[in-house]
Amino acid sequence: QLQLVESGGGLVQPGGSLRLSCAPSGFTFSSATMSWVRQTSGKGLEWLASISGEGRYTTYSDSVKGRFTISRDNAKSMVYLKMASPKFADTAVYFCANDVVPPGWGTPQPLIRKESWGQGTQVTVSS
Repeated sequence: QLQLVESGGGLVQPGGSLRLSCAPSGFTFSSATMSWVRQTSGKGLEWLASISGEGRYTTYSDSVKGRFTISRDNAKSMVYLKMASPKFADTAVYFCANDVVPPGWGTPQPLIRKESWGQGTQVTVSS
């Protein structure tokens, strides 16, 4: 059964740092493009970053480029999102996903939250 479990969220001050983790299971992880998506209160889903199966290629949205870093450890079947210099606008619930097509990497697909994405992890940026 496909499952994605996010963790590592919490309260962080502007300018601080936080690392989110995702533990996927139920599919061939090492060949899957993995992505991070977030949902803010009252707003829709926003794609943030993706990483190719072998970890060679990454891509970011303009809103997080230069501040967030996506990475993966295929030996441990883990995906990470390092948040540096967070802003108040980064407050959201963060999800990892294995079925998102990032811009320029294939035929665009509507961004729709899946049950397999799990509950996500809440990140609150506050001073």
